[in-house]
Amino acid sequence: MARIAGIEIPDNKRVWVSLTNIYGIGNVTAKKIISTLSIKDNVMLSELTGTQLDVLRKYVEENYPVEGELKQKIFRDIKRLKDIRSYRGLRHKLGLPVRGQRTRHNAHTRKGRSQAVGGLKHKLEKT
Repeated sequence: MARIAGIEIPDNKRVWVSLTNIYGIGNVTAKKIISTLSIKDNVMLSELTGTQLDVLRKYVEENYPVEGELKQKIFRDIKRLKDIRSYRGLRHKLGLPVRGQRTRHNAHTRKGRSQAVGGLKHKLEKT
């Protein structure tokens, strides 16, 4: 297995598919990377030479924020929104949908399970 950006990526897949295992690299970005480095689409990762792997590793680490660096950036951006008390920051803080989705009939993933409102119903005691 090759190691790129601190992640072990599988050898038995095509290069662009293996690159998508790295957080921050999707299908489009992976295909753009291999076209920039002039690697064919149907080449398996195990068929690459050591120098090609080194060039690929160096290119990804220099040109794309991936893994921990990207996660830190996203965390800082959300924290900044919360600190300046913007609308989006408040929605993040409250655990509600951030991008304008409705919450009346949907958003159960973001809001969590519904909770009952009101007290318990007590049985009437016979006296």
